[in-house]
Amino acid sequence: MHVFPQLRKLELKYQNELAVIGVHSPKFPNERDTDCIRMAIERYEVPHPVINDERFEIWDSYACRAWPTLMFIDPLGKVVGKHEGEAQFEGLDSLLSSMVEEYDSQNLLNRSPLDYRLDYSEKKTLSFPGKIVVDGKSETIFISDSNHNRIVQTSLNGELVQTIGGLTPGFQDGDFILAAFNRPQGMALDGNSLYVADTENHAIRMIDLSERYVETVAGIGTQASSVSRGGDSLITSLNSPWDLELLGNVLYIAMAGCHQIWVFDLSNLKVFPKIGSGREDIIDGFHNLAALAQTSGLAIDSDSLYFADSETSSIRKADLGYSQNVTTIVGQGLFEFGDIDGVGPEVRLQHPSGICWFEGSLYVADTYNHKIKKVCPQTKTTTTIFGSGYKGFSDGIAEEATFYEPSGLSASDGKLFIADTNNHAIRVADLESGEVSTLRITGL
Repeated sequence: MHVFPQLRKLELKYQNELAVIGVHSPKFPNERDTDCIRMAIERYEVPHPVINDERFEIWDSYACRAWPTLMFIDPLGKVVGKHEGEAQFEGLDSLLSSMVEEYDSQNLLNRSPLDYRLDYSEKKTLSFPGKIVVDGKSETIFISDSNHNRIVQTSLNGELVQTIGGLTPGFQDGDFILAAFNRPQGMALDGNSLYVADTENHAIRMIDLSERYVETVAGIGTQASSVSRGGDSLITSLNSPWDLELLGNVLYIAMAGCHQIWVFDLSNLKVFPKIGSGREDIIDGFHNLAALAQTSGLAIDSDSLYFADSETSSIRKADLGYSQNVTTIVGQGLFEFGDIDGVGPEVRLQHPSGICWFEGSLYVADTYNHKIKKVCPQTKTTTTIFGSGYKGFSDGIAEEATFYEPSGLSASDGKLFIADTNNHAIRVADLESGEVSTLRITGL
């Protein structure tokens, strides 16, 4: 997922020389489902063919060891290079440029266009909504309409208030009509300021709801190539910011691309890593020594920051007070996942990506299990409260309802609002009655 922006640039620049073939070797059971893969291809607008390598046959034949692995194949079909892990555009661009020059000199390049098209599903009111924020005071909902590259604001009953940003991806500050985002995800509200994790722009944007203006407050629109220990917000490169939480003057950023949680100090406009060494793993300990794994959801309760580490299927807690420690509530390792409720080490989740704290309880979007679960940090108990576990789109009572990869949660007035990503919908779950309904958005 995090290498797609670089690949898009390369495919555009070398559209007559480069053919990209995606090989999807699935880690999680949910990712073996071809329908789920097709949804992911549509969600990320992947412009090249993708193979479902369900049994790891291609993975093994190329001796792959890491996600992602890039194999470079010459026009004669021979492997001439290999890169493990994420790569920056500049390095790949330089390599491909020299390859094109070399194979052109040998008259080996075939520039015939490739005949490949993906049939997208019909347009929806929302398109893969990623995260959601409900403000009980103003009785409004903010939705990151991720694949429409905009923020949608509605009333609690779904009446459109306004949209911020256009349908075309971009990186542009300005008024609500001119402003442009690129697959925004998490948000945090601070009075009349709405902060947005503009994920594929690798930036934090601030929406001034009174002045109706969008400005970039952190990030420069390009992906971080290394982890800095600090710097001015406007010149610091970020890496796939996925979710936000605000505590006082400190904005916490789930930096999924580099497996860390960063902070943006609003009082002095400094951005720097706070939690996580940058290593992808599940290791507890002091903030800077702990290892995280693709942190995708944040929630705060006084001096505790809870977060969902998607790649280790874990829910973890960072103490913001005296101890400065990271501890794991649920989760065992990079390859320990499933769908098991219970207590402590017996619990299994599958790629959770959304989390919220409400009235003393922690709620989790167990994304690849298509469920909403309740996690008690004190007892480390996990229970399913909404969702059958089968992907689908149906309302109903508690576990009779079905979801399709829910990714974002927010709660207000006894109701849980859910960004049901692959259903292109916002669902509302009543925490008292257990009834799940679908929010009907009007005027959009």
